[in-house]
Amino acid sequence: MATAGATGGATAAAMHTSSYRVKFLRREFLELVDIAKPRIIYHRRRMHFFAFDGFVMYTFECEDSDFSQRVMDTIEFSNYQWSE
Repeated sequence: MATAGATGGATAAAMHTSSYRVKFLRREFLELVDIAKPRIIYHRRRMHFFAFDGFVMYTFECEDSDFSQRVMDTIEFSNYQWSE
């Protein structure tokens, strides 16, 4: 049952964000992190990102040490609709 809950959560999260991504320079991204106050910043290769205001906000200019939030490494970043 834990898997069904995780899947439902991922699907619900996907329903609240558009497929649009918004790219920021380092300074602006850190300012937006301060405004949005995400609990988690996601990291994939050179990119750090989080969802806010219906969009995925991202930058290629930060390091994990730039954040006081927990940074979680991901294994994939995609804008395709979720499927198993």
